[in-house]
Parts: sequence; structure tokens; C-alpha cells
Amino acid sequence: MMVPAVLLLFGALTAVVAPRLIARADWPDREPVIALWAWQCAVAAVLLCCALSMTLSAAAAWQAVRGELFAPAPRAVVEAYALGATGPWAPATAVALACGGLWSGAMLVREVLRSRTRRRSRTAELSLRAPLLPGEGATPASLLVLEGERPEAWWLAGSPPRLVVSTGTLRRLKGRQLDAVLAHEQGHAQARHDWLLHCSTALATGFPRVAVFTAFQGEMHRLVELSADDMASRRFGRLTTALALVELNEGRGVFGPSPAPRAHLPQRVDRLLTAPDRLTAARRLRLTAAASLVPVIPVLVTLVPGLRALG
Repeated sequence: MMVPAVLLLFGALTAVVAPRLIARADWPDREPVIALWAWQCAVAAVLLCCALSMTLSAAAAWQAVRGELFAPAPRAVVEAYALGATGPWAPATAVALACGGLWSGAMLVREVLRSRTRRRSRTAELSLRAPLLPGEGATPASLLVLEGERPEAWWLAGSPPRLVVSTGTLRRLKGRQLDAVLAHEQGHAQARHDWLLHCSTALATGFPRVAVFTAFQGEMHRLVELSADDMASRRFGRLTTALALVELNEGRGVFGPSPAPRAHLPQRVDRLLTAPDRLTAARRLRLTAAASLVPVIPVLVTLVPGLRALG
């Protein structure tokens, strides 16, 4: 039975090749939304390979699993997978992959719980800094203005998400620049970028030595910002959005000779000011379709023996 081995080989190949192909391409910074989708498809393909290989290995190792998995299948299909002709590797593979899946789930749950703890802490802080006035409803407003000299603008995930800005931001930014910053934060909320960051952080934390997961985490943090920049710039212009980012972060030492915190901001501003035109609609469609096909391949590999038997 070669299908589980082929799946693991394809998963390893995808984990090595996909990040390099995306890194060498000239379009991710021009089309961050498509790049986000490509990364998700690559990681989904790796996880799907592991899940399908685990399932078939478990079916080969234990009759009970095999009976449940292939209960409605014709005898010819079961024989096509040659589940009985397995060595001692099948139980070990199934158990190892199952442990990896459980560990991934545990890391995701931990990341979500940590995020909720941080959100509750921030909500409590906001309640102290901006308590409800007499007559205000208990439902939190979608936009909250905080008193503070330091320019700040961020969104608090939740249901519903809340946009938080400081009075320092309102004094520093006017008109379309303020609208661009708010549109940037609204773009994060509308696209649910928090879940992308949760999943990427969970995988990178759970498997720190797996390069594809650590690269996935780093690119998610960068690409969600580029995506939100584009959402704002399409409504208010690239120059306005770039100037708003500069004004909002000018006093943080971001644009100095050694900008340690938020070091990606100068690159984001340069991209807004000098970015080339978007790809054509036809090329965007081809890239999206090509990325979407990657997680389909493990499914096809898994189904090939059965489809041949039925044919």
C-alpha cells in the first residue's frame, strides 16, 4: 500500500517547494490577497496530506478502522488499496500523525484562549479609560475614542469588532488621512485577519522546527498589513494612505536609522508610493486557480486506486 507514503512525500515536497516558489515570485507584494490565499492553500495541502495518510495508515493497521472507513465501498475498491499488505510502519505512522494532529489542535485552542484573555484584558482597560456615560446602552460602540496624546489606532477583535482611536490621532490626522487609517483597521476586521494569525501562530508554536509553518506565520503578519493597506488605498488613494501611516508613526522611531519596532512600516510606505500596477484580471484568476488546485491533489491521490477499481 503506497498511497500513505505518496501522500507524505507530496506533503513534504509541498512544504519545501511552495514557500520558495512564493518567495521568489514577483507578485505577492502586488497582490497580497492572492498571496494570503496561496499560503493558506499550501499549508492546507500539507495538513491534508498528513490527515489522509493517517486515516489510510490507521485503516491498514486496524480492522475496526478499516471496516468503518470502507463499509459502503465495494470489495474491489477495498482490494485496490491493498490494506492487508502492510508492514509494521502502518500503526506507527497512524499514531505519530494522530499525535501531531492532536498537538496542532491543542496549540490552536491555546492560542484562541490566550487571545480571548488578551481581549478581555483590553476590554477591561477600555472600560476603565472610557466608562459608559449615564444613558448609554450596554452594547459597546463600534468606534471608541480614547483620551491620549499618543497617536493610536487599532481594532479589537470580537463580536462585533471595535475600532479604537486616540484623541492624539484625531488631532494629528485630518480628513481623508484619518479615513484611510480607519479603513485600514476596518479591512482587518472585515477580512477576519485575526483567525489567520491565530492559525499561523498555533502551527509555528506547535512545530517551531517546521520551516513552512514558521514562514507561514511571518508572511501572515506581513501580508495582512499589506492587504489592509490596499483596502484603504483603493478608497482614499496610495499617497493619502502612505502619508497617514507616516503621520501616525512618526514619533515612534520607526523611520530612523535603526527602526527596531515595526520595522516593516518603511517598506509598506515605500510600497504604497512606488508600487507597480496590479496584475491583470486573467493572471490573478490563473494564480488563484493554481493555488486552489494544490490541496486538491492529495484528495485525488487518495481516490485514484478506488476510482480505478470502479472504472
